[in-house]
Amino acid sequence: MALKTLLLAGSLALGLTVPAFAETITVGVTPGEQGEIMEKVQEIAAKDGLDIKVLEFSDYVVPNQALADGELDANAFQHQPYLDAQIADRGFDIVAVAPTINTPMGVYSNKVEKIDDLPEGAKVAIPNDPTNGGRALLLLQDAGLITLDPDAGLKATPLDVTDNPKNIDIIELDAAQLPRSLPDVDAAAINTNYALEAGLDPRADAVAKESAKSPYVNVIAVRSEDKDAEWVKRFVKAYHDEAIRDFINERFNGAVIASW
Repeated sequence: MALKTLLLAGSLALGLTVPAFAETITVGVTPGEQGEIMEKVQEIAAKDGLDIKVLEFSDYVVPNQALADGELDANAFQHQPYLDAQIADRGFDIVAVAPTINTPMGVYSNKVEKIDDLPEGAKVAIPNDPTNGGRALLLLQDAGLITLDPDAGLKATPLDVTDNPKNIDIIELDAAQLPRSLPDVDAAAINTNYALEAGLDPRADAVAKESAKSPYVNVIAVRSEDKDAEWVKRFVKAYHDEAIRDFINERFNGAVIASW
């Protein structure tokens, strides 16, 4: 497996008791809560002889390509609908092996305190990738701003808007750029990882927020050939440890939700 090695243990200082062999894997994440959680998973996995090397990616496209190319052994950054869309669009032979967290998307604004206060013709920015763009549009629909063609489902685009009583101007931007767009738009639908990275508090700052029961639960993904590998089971076991759930609850206080 790419970037995987077997390391003889027993030569470590401090006389620590460790497994006879430690296995190393490389996992891709995005900055923010995904990276913070993976640091804790590293600690748990190390006790079971699994050494996790973490690589952070600033966008949503590269981590799946890196996984498919063998530069990563796994990634943990995306929800299932996004993974499904990437597989359909790019032909990746990768699969989800376990749920991780749910990060409800929020709408943020520097201009209004309530989403109902958005003015006629307000500029509202959403992610420009199909899956998260559809997610944002569904959130705007739930907030009462627009109506979507019900046949569009999770992959709705601005072309699927059937009713727009306030004539909202929907602007599509790269997801990572959305927090920086806030001074220039009336509101923006921002994924939680980018909101947290920008210092936004989803609990206090969002003028509208997705339900915690949305279908956008994040997953651990690996190449299909590795889905039954022993290291995958150890990785999932470490991620699903109760200590990780406790860390998520204490660190993010409801902004991020453990989904296992």
